[in-house]
Amino acid sequence: MSKAITFSAYGAPEVLRLSEVTPPEPGPGQVRVRVRAASVNPLDLKIRSGLMAGAVPARFPVIPGLDAAGVVDAVGAGADAAVGDEVLGATAGGSYGEYALLDRPVAKPEGLSWEVAAALVTVGRTAFRVLGQLGVRAGQTLLVHGAGGSVGTLAVQLATARGITVIGTAGEHDSARVTALGATAVGYGDGWADRVKAAAPRGVDFVLDASGAGVLADSVALTGDSARVITIADMSAARHGVRFSAGSGEPAEEPLPQLVQLAAAGGLDLPVSHSYPLDRAAAAHADIEARRSRGKVVLLP
Repeated sequence: MSKAITFSAYGAPEVLRLSEVTPPEPGPGQVRVRVRAASVNPLDLKIRSGLMAGAVPARFPVIPGLDAAGVVDAVGAGADAAVGDEVLGATAGGSYGEYALLDRPVAKPEGLSWEVAAALVTVGRTAFRVLGQLGVRAGQTLLVHGAGGSVGTLAVQLATARGITVIGTAGEHDSARVTALGATAVGYGDGWADRVKAAAPRGVDFVLDASGAGVLADSVALTGDSARVITIADMSAARHGVRFSAGSGEPAEEPLPQLVQLAAAGGLDLPVSHSYPLDRAAAAHADIEARRSRGKVVLLP
């Protein structure tokens, strides 16, 4: 037996319990890892609370978690890794536990910490995906709402590296970091559209909303075309004619190996603000919901 966090009913963070579970067995192409770090993503909180029950109905008991990094300790037939390899990736069946299954393990470079390795998976793939879906190119201007958040931070870095001019809305506590990443930081909140116009007098070509802060109508007005706006956080997207990107339309080539190498070489910065032991998963969720955590949050089994 092994330990994992489970929940058997929707609810507040307190429904998360440390439980005894049978370690999962890898299927064809899968590996099982002894988890060294598991990322906590906003989607985990939405699933736990029941907000996603219509789209992702739970089969209780649920082990939460989308991403993990760890050491391979068992392999399925045809798996692209060997026992003892240090890997990371998206999990099948949850990551908040001592063991997890990875469908497509990616090698973890020696210079990449376990925390960043786990934290990078979902947010890195999301940032890469939405930039591709927008089709923004060098010489154009991209507005990123929520540029101080994890997806926003990575989108800013990936875009500026491609020669894209980036304007990023952020809170006062994040503005210096957003600027250091190569974007022009503007304050969010009332009057943000006027501040963006002042920062980008030639206009904005595309908008990525990673904030979900009710900015879609003005974003469409800025670009003049709802097809030039995409959100990963605002469920009212359809009302504004805006695309909601939720994992569909993944690029043909898996971007994670490239993102991992960039992070290991110092070309991507992803702050991890808090690390919690596995048995404090409920506290991790509560702190995120109360906005006490800035940057990524990970569990360390």
